[in-house]
Amino acid sequence: MTTAIPASRPATFLAPTFLLVEPSHYDVSYTINPWMQPGVWAEDPDGHRREAQSAFASLGEALRAAGAQVEIVDGVAGLPDMVFPANGGIVLDRRALLARFRHPQRQGEAPAFRAAFEGFVARGLIDEVITLPAGMTQEGAGDCIWDRTRKLAWTGYGPRSSPGAPAFIAETFDIEVRRLELATDRFYHLDTCFCVLPGGEVLYYPRAFSREGNALIRDTVSADLLIEASDDDAARFCVNAVALDRSVVMATPAERLVGVLRERGYTVSPVALDPFILSGGGAYCMTLRLDLRTR
Repeated sequence: MTTAIPASRPATFLAPTFLLVEPSHYDVSYTINPWMQPGVWAEDPDGHRREAQSAFASLGEALRAAGAQVEIVDGVAGLPDMVFPANGGIVLDRRALLARFRHPQRQGEAPAFRAAFEGFVARGLIDEVITLPAGMTQEGAGDCIWDRTRKLAWTGYGPRSSPGAPAFIAETFDIEVRRLELATDRFYHLDTCFCVLPGGEVLYYPRAFSREGNALIRDTVSADLLIEASDDDAARFCVNAVALDRSVVMATPAERLVGVLRERGYTVSPVALDPFILSGGGAYCMTLRLDLRTR
């Protein structure tokens, strides 16, 4: 099932553009990944909500400072994890593949993200919305990261996305993919442990992948372009970063990682995202890139 473009296309993305979801309905009230801490949230829910609003504003400011445009849609009551739109779909070449979520707590997000994508269709910003085959789960750009240097998509599967999802992504967008099995529920989406930088470098956390996955990464990316994240980097959700040109927006990193990236010519924009890390998400999770082209 698809939603097609209207007769005219009056608009286009004029800069790198990210979808964000405002966090009025965000909280941490259940546990579907090992990072989620509803008990900590419950100690001071009003304080955490204020911090979440401030962190959300800071992320938007950092993205705009890096040269991006930001599209913000409203959250929905009862869907606290909708603030992580990277999981809502994959948008490539003006086409949106709508996610299907594995956990019941997030399944209500799919209609909300469909409505957002259909709004972009109506504005002429994307051409169609595509639905996954019945029975297949795939949690959006969190498990599909476009690599413009190598002209392929890195796709994760295991904890959230079905093993067959990468092949469907390849066929839908007519692109080459690399399938990476995620070896632990702690790193349940690819974007929690794998980040492609604009210069072709790959920042990744080897412990998140199977032996075969690590071998595939090393076979595809030359050793001089691989940056191994430490346990601390991964726990801070620094690998879950947004990179634009020579700017990298990430949750507050340690100085070691800042130095490593600076040596490679990148400027790091740290954002305090602690309220969202309580739910297992960082900067990349909180964004969905809308303007990517594969050709």
